[in-house]
Amino acid sequence: MKASKVMRFRQGFSLPLAGLPLLNYASFQKSLAAEMAQNARVASYFGMPVTEGVEIYAILAHDWDGELALLRTRVKDSFASLTPQFPQLHLFERELAEEFGLRPEGHPWLKPVRFHQPWIDAADVWGRPKGEHPRAGDMEFYRVEGEEVHEVAVGPVHAGIIEPGHFRFQCHGEEVMHLEISLGFQHRGLEQMLVGGPHPTSLHQIETAAGDTSVGHVSAYAQVLENLAGIEAPPRALAIRALALELERLANHVGDIGGLATDVGFLPTASFCGRLRGDYLNLTAELCGSRFGRGLVRPGGVGFDFNPELLATFAARLPKFENETRGAIELCFDAPSVLARFEGTGKISADDAETLGLVGVAARACGLVRDARLHHPFGAWQGGFDTPVIEVDGDVAARGHVRRREIYASLALVNQILKRLPEGPVHQPVGPLAPHCLAVSLCEGWRGEVVHAAITDAQGRLARYKIVDPSFHNWSGLALVLRGQQISDFPLCNKSFNLSYCGFDL
Repeated sequence: MKASKVMRFRQGFSLPLAGLPLLNYASFQKSLAAEMAQNARVASYFGMPVTEGVEIYAILAHDWDGELALLRTRVKDSFASLTPQFPQLHLFERELAEEFGLRPEGHPWLKPVRFHQPWIDAADVWGRPKGEHPRAGDMEFYRVEGEEVHEVAVGPVHAGIIEPGHFRFQCHGEEVMHLEISLGFQHRGLEQMLVGGPHPTSLHQIETAAGDTSVGHVSAYAQVLENLAGIEAPPRALAIRALALELERLANHVGDIGGLATDVGFLPTASFCGRLRGDYLNLTAELCGSRFGRGLVRPGGVGFDFNPELLATFAARLPKFENETRGAIELCFDAPSVLARFEGTGKISADDAETLGLVGVAARACGLVRDARLHHPFGAWQGGFDTPVIEVDGDVAARGHVRRREIYASLALVNQILKRLPEGPVHQPVGPLAPHCLAVSLCEGWRGEVVHAAITDAQGRLARYKIVDPSFHNWSGLALVLRGQQISDFPLCNKSFNLSYCGFDL
């Protein structure tokens, strides 16, 4: 493979489109395979319509090199599917089919992802009459035939205040043989709304890409715009962003451990963690007025700063919260009845996790070291991050232990950031975005890696904006861990992943 076929770079910079090689599809396929053979994984994979067809961009992460690899090709009407060779591409290729009417020939299970019409005037690849809008969940599901085999359909409306999603179980008695998940009920067309921007509403739309990851998504967005504008936020602003990300991680991990305790009927931890989640959310609200951190992160820096009184408030509350958090969590993980339900349930191997391209908590619970703060540091993490939390068993217990240990690590990081908060401004102006450029940002949200990529047009406006929430990688992992489990284990397995519907549906 010639080096000129692949662009290697680190996040934090924008790349002129004129310098990106445009490969024919055969060379693209060969080059991608060569990168994957060097332990790359797919961080993002998306299309952009051009006059001559659709350009496909593959952004591959070489984690231990701290680098990203970029490949570009152009296709029209159809292309040879790479999913049989690289299963982590299966949803990305289905997405290309849905958005641009492209047919990935040889894709093993081609179906809609979000159930919307093509973005451009293109052929319908689903066999429906032209112009007929596909309905969410209306598709052929995989079926297991045989005596005593039965099907259980759950959702999209659930018996709780949660978002909609449809789950189809193929069971033999109580044992799950196969689970298929159909989403798209929360699709808002977010990526299309961002085209032509940045608009006045773009920032607020990004903050709600996945509502419980507001800080994670808007941090990635801010980094992309700063890269395209050729600036870097001030050090104090970068430190406040890092602190807000850790507070977001604390609130959600504490809430998830409470949810796991609820699912096995361990009420002391369930009730304590429910309250403690609110305590951590309220710390974020003390800083910026929003429990979810909305309004805090802005391109060029942050919109709020610490004063001595607020620093004193954090210093007074954090030790109390930490003591109560440790007590509630250790009570749960010391209980034999809890561990009996957690251990060995919903297990996935490291090989399967790597094949599917899992990220975040789900990957680290299988022994995969994947953390953007470690491998692709940006902002405050450039000074060094050396506390990735790894478990190896890949079950509910391992995912719970990753959260437990990350809570303790985040508490230490928050205290460290507060003690070393740099002096200086918290914002600087963001000028015009560079025209005809591409920028990529990786941010380690509480679920895992959030990836944003932007391409600008001749005027420096956003011609394409691609968002990959960690849930996009990890829903397939949830489906896999149910194989061989009791159907009654589904709530526990589901909570141990705790994936986003709207982050997937966009």
